[in-house]
Amino acid sequence: MSKRFSTAAQNLIGQPMFRMLSKIEDLEKQGKQILHFELGDPDFPTPTNISEAAIKSIREGNTHYVNSMGIRELREAAQLTTKLSRGFEPSIDQVLVTPGANYIIFLAISTLVNPGEEVIIPDPGFPTYTSAANFVGAETVFVPVHEKNNFRLSPDDLESKITNKTRLLIINSPANPTGSVMTKEELLEVAKIADRKNLYLLTDEVYSRLIFDSEKSFFSPSTLDECKERTIIINGLSKAFSMTGWRIGIAIGPSEVITKMGLVVETLSSCTPPFCQIAGLEAINGDQSGLVKMKKEYFDRKNILVEGLNDINGISCVDPGGAMYVFPNIKETGMTSDEFSEYVLGKIGIGVLPGNNFGANGEGYIRMCYSTSQKNIKEALSRLKILFK
Repeated sequence: MSKRFSTAAQNLIGQPMFRMLSKIEDLEKQGKQILHFELGDPDFPTPTNISEAAIKSIREGNTHYVNSMGIRELREAAQLTTKLSRGFEPSIDQVLVTPGANYIIFLAISTLVNPGEEVIIPDPGFPTYTSAANFVGAETVFVPVHEKNNFRLSPDDLESKITNKTRLLIINSPANPTGSVMTKEELLEVAKIADRKNLYLLTDEVYSRLIFDSEKSFFSPSTLDECKERTIIINGLSKAFSMTGWRIGIAIGPSEVITKMGLVVETLSSCTPPFCQIAGLEAINGDQSGLVKMKKEYFDRKNILVEGLNDINGISCVDPGGAMYVFPNIKETGMTSDEFSEYVLGKIGIGVLPGNNFGANGEGYIRMCYSTSQKNIKEALSRLKILFK
């Protein structure tokens, strides 16, 4: 029979980094050795205490259905962590555990936005924002972020995009793909804009534990309404604790919104695996030395990569404030983002992502993730310097 897909399925774009990974894996099967900078997947093992907590939980028989909202112990830990990191303690019915933080993007958009209503998204920005909005039939409106502002989203630029169709604002700090960290003043102004315009604000704070500027501490715009009126926090354990495969996301928002999002979880996946949640509980409450070591290593890798990129002809790179990415400018090479990515992959075996994978305003840039060893970073820089001498 002829294939007929729903409009929603036709609108899906997915995540380009996984398509690039598939291409690179095919090259590796052919015997080619590739240095990986394309995927934001930490190269560290999950800290032992976290894995052992999950193993113990499985042995104790925690392998059955649990509350779709998440086990109470993990939600209570999220309450306390929020109080310590953001200055307020949400109620238990404001907290939802999900099968990965990525899931929260779809949950929030599908719960809050009708077809034809607008979602405002940073450009460049994380592709799932656009993919999830497209899937539910929402209109995507992009706010360019600029290198001259260290890729920080401007509240004035965001406000200029709001119309009477706008329903949801999305921000991300520290940001994927640029690593930019918005200032406290900028984040507060975005929260005030959402309040004045009576809009929901989805703040993606997955990289909140990975800020490298010693003079800056993490700040969340959720402090304005304490997630009681319009703010929904996206958080998770994948990046900071090297738990990408465990799929543990934590959403905090207005109780009535969180309840509806919980019903979507219940409908689509029943619940988040309990032994994974126990691992998440250990990540939050247990020994933090693994996190400290990983963060220090990321900082050192970032410095090596940024310094090296700025010493290569045709490439310049802003020093990011957080996350695990750099977003080098490659315009002076005379190549497009796609051409550059294909060129370095084919010529010198380096996997990067074209900047335009993250939005039209990412053209002329590439994204590199430093979730690889200092040795591999130095080798990649050496190959690039020779190629563009």
